[in-house]
Amino acid sequence: MANINPAGVFDTTYEEDMSIDRTRRHKLWKNLAFLALLLVPLLSVSGPLGLKLISDQYIGLVARVSIFVIAVQGLNLLVGYTGQMSLGHAAFMGVGAYASAIFARELGFTFWTALPLSALLTGVIGLAFGLPSLRVKGFYLAMATLAAQFIIPWVLRYPLEDLTGGTRPLSVPAPIIGPFLSYADDKISDGEPLAFQAGDPYFVDVISVRLAAVSGAYPVIELVSPSGDVLPRGDINMTVYEDEAGNLTGLSYIASKAGEYRVAIVAAEATSSFEARVSRGKALSFATDIAMYYIIVPLSVLLMFLARNIIRTRTGRAFISVRDNDLAAELLGINVFTYKLRAFFLSAVYAGIAGCLLAFERNSLSLDMFQLDVSIEMLAMLIIGGAGYPLGALFGVAFIRLLQEAAIPALRPWLADWLPQIFPFIDPVNITSAINPILFGGALIIFLVLEPRGIAHRWEVFKVAWKIRPYSY
Repeated sequence: MANINPAGVFDTTYEEDMSIDRTRRHKLWKNLAFLALLLVPLLSVSGPLGLKLISDQYIGLVARVSIFVIAVQGLNLLVGYTGQMSLGHAAFMGVGAYASAIFARELGFTFWTALPLSALLTGVIGLAFGLPSLRVKGFYLAMATLAAQFIIPWVLRYPLEDLTGGTRPLSVPAPIIGPFLSYADDKISDGEPLAFQAGDPYFVDVISVRLAAVSGAYPVIELVSPSGDVLPRGDINMTVYEDEAGNLTGLSYIASKAGEYRVAIVAAEATSSFEARVSRGKALSFATDIAMYYIIVPLSVLLMFLARNIIRTRTGRAFISVRDNDLAAELLGINVFTYKLRAFFLSAVYAGIAGCLLAFERNSLSLDMFQLDVSIEMLAMLIIGGAGYPLGALFGVAFIRLLQEAAIPALRPWLADWLPQIFPFIDPVNITSAINPILFGGALIIFLVLEPRGIAHRWEVFKVAWKIRPYSY
């Protein structure tokens, strides 16, 4: 239904019949919409042009919507197209988030390396929790995937506490590209600090200190921030280098805060000697919300496009046949269990990518971000948006986010004054605290009753009616 041509437009080649963009006008509107998304940060207060047409909070809102669109689209591949229920999707996001943070913090990987590795690791874990789909389905499969929602956070909280921080927040370094431009290389002597200006929100300075020709005990390296504090080795923006004996041979620090930095190297003993160099280079930083916007939004659009094309392949058609009638699909020669596992793998990969982006976008992680209520909320997003439709994830996430961050805050003061008058026998404090879940649950019930197939289904009906006008019958 989505690929129907406008009235009077006919396909003349197989390429036209298989194309997603059926007309040049359709392709033009899609490209203009994507270009408009990329121009949004330039109109904000913190943008490079300094315009005040759009508030900075909307930049963060679009970025968060884009992240959850990726996660819910992965859930759509599993639930909407393959018909396999999952109640542990938030836990898979947590795997991707914490895996990418550990790769960056402990192993020194860049964001660009941590992203695919954490996605693949999440996909493998998704395969493990997809194994019960061989024996059970429906409600029983939902209970099996619910186990992931309890097992994964427990593993992250206790056995891996040394790496994840357990219940404590875990800081995540900002993505950078570079350093690609070295502009200073200085020698430094014992006890003579080197002071210089560094730091920029977009083009950060990468300060590297290297020791060579050390005789005797290794010296102490101190890097002092603009605030006058000695930066510790555990700083999130610092990478230390040690030899096999555990001696500090150098360090690298990403200076994003503007000001004067000082490097001092002091010999540990009077008889010790060493050679040291301090080099500085520029790197492109994605520490700000606007910079991360240009990673998150294009990647979200790309993954939405890939998901739509997956459904057009042999694998996607097998997903749909398993959803509609798995017994008939098996009789037709489709390996049902294999395709169920593929669906779990792809769904977990999407969740892992979303978790990685969420970690680097917020620069901090907490296990509270990946609890059961988040999994249920994403399932509600898919139901409201339209399970089994390419744009279902986008419509569902956008609707829920606007409801939570715009509609409910606007209605909350009015309902807080009106509801206690209708229910005087209930404590007003209890009524106020229940407004958010009442409105959220009410919206979900309305959609289940009035539009059970979701917003995307209504959008497809509207598009078809528009394309075949004036012959809408």
